[in-house]
Amino acid sequence: MTDPISDFLTRIRNASSAKHRIVDIPASNLKKEMTKILFEKGYILNYKFVDGENPQGVIKIALKYHPVSKVPAIKSLTRVSKPGLRKYAPAGNLPRVINGLGIAIISTSKGVITDKEARKEKVGGEVLCYIY
Repeated sequence: MTDPISDFLTRIRNASSAKHRIVDIPASNLKKEMTKILFEKGYILNYKFVDGENPQGVIKIALKYHPVSKVPAIKSLTRVSKPGLRKYAPAGNLPRVINGLGIAIISTSKGVITDKEARKEKVGGEVLCYIY
């Protein structure tokens, strides 16, 4: 696999469109941090890190849907920075997703954070994905 982040996003996107309740994803430290951000911002219901099958373990993510209409909480997951074409944003030019309604996950020197936190700390970095 050449791009584990795209695999992470694609597994969530596919499980959400198929109306699955739980999705299993091979873990890595970057994926764990991205999962924590998704949970904190309310895009997923819950998550659990399980040690076992592979050396890093597995992330079990419970997807979130509207209780009545069963519409997924995540409308779009878009990978921005790709292995062949990295996308970096300086501190003064960080992206705004749908005029602040969505989030951008950015890998900075302060760790993996959202675009709002990066603006607050005045750091730039690699834009990993857009979520809304």
